[in-house]
Amino acid sequence: MKLRKLSQLALASGIGLAVAATLTACQLVTVDYVFIAGSAATTSGGAIQTFAVDSESGALRYANNTGTSPVDSGGSSPVSMAVDASYTDMYVANQGNNSIVHFTIDASGNLTNSDSVTLSDTPVALAVAPSGSALYVVYGSSSATLAQYSLSSGKIGSVTAQQSLTIPGFAGDTVLPTAVTVMANGAGVYATVYDQSAYNPGGTTTSAANPGWVYSFAIGSGGALTPTANSPYKAGVKPSALVVDPASRFLYITDFASNQMIGFSISSGTSLNYLISGPYKTGNQPSAITIDPRGKFIYVANSLDSTVLSYAIDLTTGIPSATLATTGSSSNATDTQPNAIAVEPAEARYVYTANTLGNSVSGFRLNTNTGVISQTQATPYPSEEKPMAIAIVPHGNHSSQVVIE
Repeated sequence: MKLRKLSQLALASGIGLAVAATLTACQLVTVDYVFIAGSAATTSGGAIQTFAVDSESGALRYANNTGTSPVDSGGSSPVSMAVDASYTDMYVANQGNNSIVHFTIDASGNLTNSDSVTLSDTPVALAVAPSGSALYVVYGSSSATLAQYSLSSGKIGSVTAQQSLTIPGFAGDTVLPTAVTVMANGAGVYATVYDQSAYNPGGTTTSAANPGWVYSFAIGSGGALTPTANSPYKAGVKPSALVVDPASRFLYITDFASNQMIGFSISSGTSLNYLISGPYKTGNQPSAITIDPRGKFIYVANSLDSTVLSYAIDLTTGIPSATLATTGSSSNATDTQPNAIAVEPAEARYVYTANTLGNSVSGFRLNTNTGVISQTQATPYPSEEKPMAIAIVPHGNHSSQVVIE
């Protein structure tokens, strides 16, 4: 029954995408390009598709013939993508061959494979410094490492700093990295891990350590990474994603195992302080988080529920509160198992999720006054198989939104 339902959804999505592209082609104005990375349907490699965002409806259509000819991701099983602040360079982490691949992005959203590096272990997540001078990678299949690579004109250089992410007092535990992010002001970088020796559903545990942690590092003028005092900080059971607001004042982390979001205020550069009213309830198995470019709203994708929840941020305290639609609900349905989420930067009016088991992208219109979202025309939009990563760049004369301070 479930397979039949998924097949019907895929058919409906394909028809919807074709109708949207055909009926409104003459009126379409592209404001962003959405890049989705997943597994290629016809080969064993990874694939990247490019979608164009319609300014009026938020509907997606294939761009640059990537609906039938996706761009090779440079490896297999792509899991993370990051774009630099100039929107001219994109980086893709492929777990199948432990590679980080650099693509250049032209004005029409075309990708060109430029260069790559191969890691000693499995990459998990990426982030680019606001200055475009460094790329941050967390990797590891039994131990967690944060590496900083130099960037020159977008090209990936050598490792310039590296930090082992071990649990204090439990150096021998199996620690797995989950996410990394850089502050918008460039002052610091944060990475999350969980201790598999202490949290291992279906398996044995051998450690009494707290399972979830977030590490904080100050970024020096020469790129040196200095651990923040009191780092790492406890972060639930299995932190799955994290994001810093555009004003670099607050940090939010989703806890996949506890169905909650943990909030921190940022002080003294990179130090973290728990928001006293937290943690905050999410849906089941929150897997991804993003903040709109204005710094007003948080959006959390819940993989088990196949939903997105929206929250308004108190700009004084950083405390999030659920936004409610006229129906009284803060939950919005996606296709099956959303594992990545992003707000488009050109106008900050649309939110998109990459749905791993739905083989699709779900789109939502964002009410810029309330933060409430509603489904876009013809959503969900079919993609390559098992999409795991999303990145969005503005197109043409559409500039990204100004951050509220």
